[in-house]
Amino acid sequence: MLSKVVLWGTAIIFMGYGLVCFFDPQIPAAYSGLGLNNGDSWVETAAMYGGLQAGLGIFCLVAALRPGYSQAGLLLIICTIGGLASARGISFVLASDPVTSYTYGALGYEALTAILAAVAFFGAGTEAA
Repeated sequence: MLSKVVLWGTAIIFMGYGLVCFFDPQIPAAYSGLGLNNGDSWVETAAMYGGLQAGLGIFCLVAALRPGYSQAGLLLIICTIGGLASARGISFVLASDPVTSYTYGALGYEALTAILAAVAFFGAGTEAA
């Protein structure tokens, strides 16, 4: 059951946020304080915040709908979202400037999601996928 909740939740959040960011890269740029100074920065933001996140969300959706992919989907979440949380947490500790609620919110979501995915992944023998 936990596997499905984590996969569905991640699918919905990543597909939704990814599509919004693809069509309007200014949204994640404004949240995070990034500047979109030229065409390359606009395209990069649309690709990384939009395309990549939507693609990860679609994979999680497939994993939620097809039990044979649920373990792969959970592992994807552990590696990608866990990687984001790890890098964000380390960068937060090393940052010389204060951060905003954007960083706290993203770090909280990423850490919780990665932990839940790990619990579901490693506890998969005790629950039905």
